Amino acid sequence: MDNKPLITIAFDGFSSSGKSTMAKSLAKRIGYAYIDTGAMYRAVTLYCIEHNLFDGQKLDTEELKRQMPDIRITFQVEKDGKSVTCLNGRNVEKEIRMMPVSSKVSIVAAVPFVRHALVRQQQEMGKNKGIVMDGRDIGTVVFPDAEMKVYVNASPETRARRRYDELKAKGDTTTTYEDVYKNVCERDYIDSHREETPLRKADDAIELDNSDMTIEEQDKWLMGLYERTISNLKRQ
Repeated sequence: MDNKPLITIAFDGFSSSGKSTMAKSLAKRIGYAYIDTGAMYRAVTLYCIEHNLFDGQKLDTEELKRQMPDIRITFQVEKDGKSVTCLNGRNVEKEIRMMPVSSKVSIVAAVPFVRHALVRQQQEMGKNKGIVMDGRDIGTVVFPDAEMKVYVNASPETRARRRYDELKAKGDTTTTYEDVYKNVCERDYIDSHREETPLRKADDAIELDNSDMTIEEQDKWLMGLYERTISNLKRQ
């Protein structure tokens, strides 16, 4: 690490803004642990679906509250170096990225006791710093004192196209672009208007609109911000 101080790096932003891709890439380049908090909410959502806690879009919150202690979410590193999400010991990385979960995850993520439980887990994961974490409330709630905060944005059309292409690459032949665009807009509204810790840009976060940026340009921008953050800390 070249004697660089360990810091906490927080990424926040709307769904399909690319924050997970860039956060994961940055963590790998600087040797930090990476935590995808969105995957944690998706795993809880999958649990709710599999245990019939949804009636359409209505969630049985009382039953979820009763079963919440039985939900264990962990991250496992595979042989190829990729981190996968596990729900009660089962690899659910593929299932949590599909539309049935995407269409309901914002409902689950808006439930206060779910957020409180997962935030506690996230704070425990990052207590020793040296971590890159992305989500909706990382820089505002989970780690308000994070040394580096990035708020990622892109147009709804761009984000919907990225998500649609990702689903097609995973073999989804039934979901249309219109389905994805509608889901992106609905999630934007729920995430930014929910009563419990709504998505917002932290006052000290640096905003990055990556609508027209390549992955290489994003990585270069982020490494520059990281290096400047470390240099400023060393001068203090």
